[in-house]
Amino acid sequence: QVQLVESGGGLVQAGGSLKLSCAASGGSLRSYTMGWFRQAPGQERELVAAVSSNEGSYYYGESVKGRFTITKDNAKNTGHLQMNSLKPEDTAVYYCAAAFHVWAYGLPSSAWNYWGQGTQVTVAS
Repeated sequence: QVQLVESGGGLVQAGGSLKLSCAASGGSLRSYTMGWFRQAPGQERELVAAVSSNEGSYYYGESVKGRFTITKDNAKNTGHLQMNSLKPEDTAVYYCAAAFHVWAYGLPSSAWNYWGQGTQVTVAS
């Protein structure tokens, strides 16, 4: 059973930066696609960024391309989401997730095996 714990959320002014971290235990991220999802009030959960198990493939949502960077450190069993040039519309609860697939982009939410508890990101205008 893999456990994921996010950290790094908070309140930031528009244009600022935050770095989210996701620490995994109980299993190696080498075997998992890692993704960051977000959910704003009244909205569906959306995939923001993902990296394949072997770090050979990456996905970014259109709204975050060029601003967010996902990384996965298999040796440290951690992942990060660097968020730059933040906008008020980035305000949401952010979740890290792991899917036991080489590349899970395009698979339904049910394919993501493990989820963190979520961390709030609030961007003030």
